[in-house]
Amino acid sequence: MTVGAATTVATPKHYIAQWDAEDVEAWEAGGKDVAKRNLIWSVIAEHVGFSVWSIWSVMVLFMPTDVYGIDAAGKFFLVAVPTLVGAILRIPYTVATARFGGRNWTVFSALVLAVPLFGTLYLMLNPGHSYTTFLVVAAIAGVGGGNFASSMTNINAFYPQRLKGWALGLNAGGGNIGVPVIQLVGLLVIATVGNTEAWIVCAIYLVFCGFAAVGAALFMDNLGNQKADLTAMGKTLKFSDSWVIAFLYIGTFGSFIGYSFAFGQVMQINFLAGGDTPAQAALHTAQIAFIGPLLGSIARPYGGKLADRIGGGKITLYTFAAMTLAAGVLVTASMIDDSTPGAASTGVLVMLVGGFIALFLLSGIGNGSVYKIIPSIFEAKAQGLDHLDAEGKAMWSRNMSGALIGFAGAIGGLGGVGINLVLRASYLSDAKSATMAFWVFLAFYVACMVVTWFVFLRRPREGVLIADKTPALVAD
Repeated sequence: MTVGAATTVATPKHYIAQWDAEDVEAWEAGGKDVAKRNLIWSVIAEHVGFSVWSIWSVMVLFMPTDVYGIDAAGKFFLVAVPTLVGAILRIPYTVATARFGGRNWTVFSALVLAVPLFGTLYLMLNPGHSYTTFLVVAAIAGVGGGNFASSMTNINAFYPQRLKGWALGLNAGGGNIGVPVIQLVGLLVIATVGNTEAWIVCAIYLVFCGFAAVGAALFMDNLGNQKADLTAMGKTLKFSDSWVIAFLYIGTFGSFIGYSFAFGQVMQINFLAGGDTPAQAALHTAQIAFIGPLLGSIARPYGGKLADRIGGGKITLYTFAAMTLAAGVLVTASMIDDSTPGAASTGVLVMLVGGFIALFLLSGIGNGSVYKIIPSIFEAKAQGLDHLDAEGKAMWSRNMSGALIGFAGAIGGLGGVGINLVLRASYLSDAKSATMAFWVFLAFYVACMVVTWFVFLRRPREGVLIADKTPALVAD
């Protein structure tokens, strides 16, 4: 990037031909303002996408079994379907911004959210449809999950290496906060007009989709020197570090999105067990369901900032250690509940809420720290590509990082599917409780902790990348 109107100020068509965020002089001369403007609207559009992606975690609170004919196990599967679709769509969405332009794709991806919103609105007004119909409409809501990959890849291109941890954490956190916001909207609807008017939530978000699309069209830019295709994504998979990142992201983002979709259901089951009517259970659940996703979203940019300062590997290790302890709290609470059949006690409810909120908060921190590792990996590896000049190395690092962001996001999203399916299986077991699921979660966090230490923090072998250091390396 050089100083001048062609690169620091968008053309009338919102197109920037050359962009080099590492050019400090041009960055200070106006480049940072361009990046900030694109970041703001990227966050807004991604925020709405996350809300639509998680809309069925709110809709199930409006779906008493005697009216819709869907039991708890069916609802866990219903909210798992958009998680799966969103995870898969993250792969094509990753390459979309480079192919079509960040601005263009953000406008399109915001407008297409109206399709699942109209479908959801119709079904909630007409509950007599089959379970398969609900599954299809819920699956379409998965398009909101794809927005994350395109947004993160786009913002990764706008910011220099020294600021990526904060920028990517802020972008992801701002998007993630769409989950608690739609849950708050659902709470307001339930608190004011009851649990029978879910269409109001859909109508509100139809307006938000239009706002995000118009803002992106007016204030975002397309970058001309970007290249991110499926070939680049395939190249990233030749590095063992890429697979490790994807695995760890299952534990961080997968936990966040999985618990975001499942937390309300788990608490509603416990409130119903405590004697609440369906309407009371919906209200009590809505009053607390948004807290965890909210804290997890807020924590995400700070996880990136801590990783910038201390190191991505260290923060990730500490995070998984703490998540193991939080999962232990859930196991303890559920085992106490299993041993005393009947209404869930206040102490058990407090432990469940505390354990889940801790997991949300920690998963947010882990989200930011894992994303800090990604550009560090390819920045280090790029230094060993002697056939490329400095600009070529920077572009290679940026493109590979963007490709891995999409792949890791897709695989990480599958963690959310796993959480809901494991909970579903746990409630269908003879025990008919979440205890088995909580044990599975605890064991997985222990595995993530071991992998983080083994790959990124143990004494390095010669030629092996450490996440908190960046020696000049090529592929392993």
